[in-house]
Amino acid sequence: MFIGRLLQISRGSLTRSIHVSAKYNQAMGIDGNNILAESLKRQGIEYVFGIVGIPVIETSMAFQSVGIKYVGMRNEQAAAYAAQAIGYLTGKPGVCLAVSGPGLLHCIGGMANAQVNCWPLLVIAGSCPEDHEGIGGFQEWLQVESSRPYCKYAVRPPSPKLIPLHVERAVRSACAGRPGVAYLDMPATLLTAEVDEEKVPLNFYNAGPITLAHPDPALVDRAADVLAKAERPLVIVGKGAAYGRAEESVRKLVETTKIPFLPTPMGKGVVPDASPYCVSTARTQALLKADVVVLLGARLNWMLHFGQVPRFAPDVKVIQVDISPEEFHNSIKSEVAVHSDIRPFTEALTQKLASKKYSLQPSSAWWKALNEKQKKNTEFVEAQANDKSVPLNYYAVFKTVQASIPKDSIIVSEGANTMDIGRGLLLNNQPRHRLDAGTFGTMGVGPGFAVAAAMWCRDYAPTKRVICVEGDSAFGFSGMEIETMFRYKLPVIIVIVNNSGIYSGFDKEMMKDIQESGDVAQCTPPTALSSEVRYEKMMEMFGCSGHLCRTVEEIETAVKAAIKVTDRPSIINILINPQANRKPQTFNWLTESKL
Repeated sequence: MFIGRLLQISRGSLTRSIHVSAKYNQAMGIDGNNILAESLKRQGIEYVFGIVGIPVIETSMAFQSVGIKYVGMRNEQAAAYAAQAIGYLTGKPGVCLAVSGPGLLHCIGGMANAQVNCWPLLVIAGSCPEDHEGIGGFQEWLQVESSRPYCKYAVRPPSPKLIPLHVERAVRSACAGRPGVAYLDMPATLLTAEVDEEKVPLNFYNAGPITLAHPDPALVDRAADVLAKAERPLVIVGKGAAYGRAEESVRKLVETTKIPFLPTPMGKGVVPDASPYCVSTARTQALLKADVVVLLGARLNWMLHFGQVPRFAPDVKVIQVDISPEEFHNSIKSEVAVHSDIRPFTEALTQKLASKKYSLQPSSAWWKALNEKQKKNTEFVEAQANDKSVPLNYYAVFKTVQASIPKDSIIVSEGANTMDIGRGLLLNNQPRHRLDAGTFGTMGVGPGFAVAAAMWCRDYAPTKRVICVEGDSAFGFSGMEIETMFRYKLPVIIVIVNNSGIYSGFDKEMMKDIQESGDVAQCTPPTALSSEVRYEKMMEMFGCSGHLCRTVEEIETAVKAAIKVTDRPSIINILINPQANRKPQTFNWLTESKL
């Protein structure tokens, strides 16, 4: 009501006052803005992230008037990242609201990321008035056509009366099967057009919860037979299992069969990282030597080296379970390909293996080999993590952060070494508690993801904390979303692991010598950033102080202080050795092309 009484928007000579409680005129007309808002509300949409301007200012107000939460961001790309993250966390699409032309184009990176990541996202953008199209309208662009390559569904409703129909289709398309992106184009003339409320089907069909897809029992039997004959079985848990809320059934499968498992980065926590059956510290060995792999909601793409040699055995048998049959036999032929949601499949497989009295003994040769490799790899990591010499290395930083944060924290992470090394040391014991650059490897997602996670925590898990662990390069993409966090009082703890570069940087003296050796643009290494940038001083823009850390003790003190803050974000800037690196790799991190 307060906003509705105060906000006035001028349209030419006509000034209209937006009253949140008065959506309809005396003739019981309803305009496109309010039809859109009501339609989204009735389809269960809870959150909108965006940036307003002509022609969607009134649209955002209409969203708030029906009880949808609107979060104003600082960049449309970050808004798209936030909306897709809330979709992953809730299972219902988040909405990204953008203005026309450049506003929508800024969203394209976020749309592609959601489509590749298989997260539900609905993008709504205003567009120029239909009577201005083709004659150089303000921010005119072919928006539906531009969006279509990155979407499952892209449309402009042809009339206000059909907005509810297309909202329902967009929401359903974003969620059904393999989740993805839907786009709705809303010209200014459509948003302001008024029609008789009685002629608008606001209670248009709502599909309700999507029924789980159950597996063919014959394929479950075949998968159980293949697995029972394996000498070196391995379960790989992907983020599809996390999105599918399959944690209970997957945990039961692992715990009753005692088969070792590996999580993909965002499959972490479906089965706890702390589980004795987790073999992440022997990942290379597990992938290379497994003779049967059960793939639960993960894809054999670059993150799993395409399932190919030299990272996998040439005769490995894959039991592939996915909601999307298009994914089957993508890079290698699967032994068993099961079209199913993860939960009903794992429940059926567990029952079938129990009937066979199947259990992999801890004394087996497979478990002995994995345990030996885990011990060897852990010794290296522990030696690095216990090295407190200054400047610090990554392992010492992550060990200290892990020991200092609440164990049920949602961890957001991005960067090169920061994200990769952090996956092994920052543990997740609950599902959907890790958000990172994901399948598309997108940098700049962190602050947007963190905003969404903090909003989710506020509404559904108020005692949880969000820890946003950023490389200094990655933070630079979307760092101004710190203002969004302040505005909405989101207590995100931002930890910047600052090595003064992309992959690696240089100390102050070396950087000075480099830049004085000739033309700066020719001499400065492309991976270098400014040395020891004081990112924590961004807090001073808001009348607060950040934390600069160089030692383990300073990190412990800073994290402890940040956890006490519950009404605003914190920044902890940790300066590390610019040349710090990861553990030497047995193979190149990316499987080479065979061409």
